[in-house]
Amino acid sequence: MPARTTANQIAFRYRSIDSATGVTRETAKILAERLGVDETQAFHHALHKLAVRLLPQYEAGDGPLTAAQLNQIKKRAPQGGKRSGRSGRSVRSSLFETETA
Repeated sequence: MPARTTANQIAFRYRSIDSATGVTRETAKILAERLGVDETQAFHHALHKLAVRLLPQYEAGDGPLTAAQLNQIKKRAPQGGKRSGRSGRSVRSSLFETETA
């Protein structure tokens, strides 16, 4: 485990009241107790949840899928039919919106 240095720590100030932009020390203590961890771990837990919700969890691919990749997906994807109520299903060549110049 790396040694603690001031370079990898931040100052943290609790708010005087709970709001959308911060919490009081009392709220932090209650959250930590509910999670069964100390206050530092509660903050890490909250930041992790926020990161998962707001930040991409994987890198975007390097362009459209190849014909071979599309064929693999078509073979593995469930085929539409009368049960699904959709007849011609298609596979998109890109999962990401890309800007066209």
